[in-house]
Amino acid sequence: MENLIEFYSLCEHHMLPFFGRVHVGYIPDGKVVGLSKLPRLVEMYTRRLQVQERMTTEIATVIQESLNPKGVAVVVEASHLCMQMRGVQKPESKAITSAMFGRFRSDPRTREEFLSFIHRS
Repeated sequence: MENLIEFYSLCEHHMLPFFGRVHVGYIPDGKVVGLSKLPRLVEMYTRRLQVQERMTTEIATVIQESLNPKGVAVVVEASHLCMQMRGVQKPESKAITSAMFGRFRSDPRTREEFLSFIHRS
């Protein structure tokens, strides 16, 4: 299962917004959550001052610790106003981060299937 969740957050370094999409996937091992729980979880982490790298890992870790699934994958694609408005001023730039546990890390076919879903969206 893959979930695409849009988000808005604030960079803790520059106090400027960054926004984009969080792709969340997990392979259940008994426990399954309702579809609304994953966006709520993402919202909990994106509504605080944040850096994208840590946010990505925190979302994946809490899913892993809460559900103990066979695998968790989180990929975040974001546009950062600190890169678009100031500094390098690259309006089309995006930052992509990922955190993968279990089968998504150990099995290349599982990881590739998840990444192919992202590519389609």
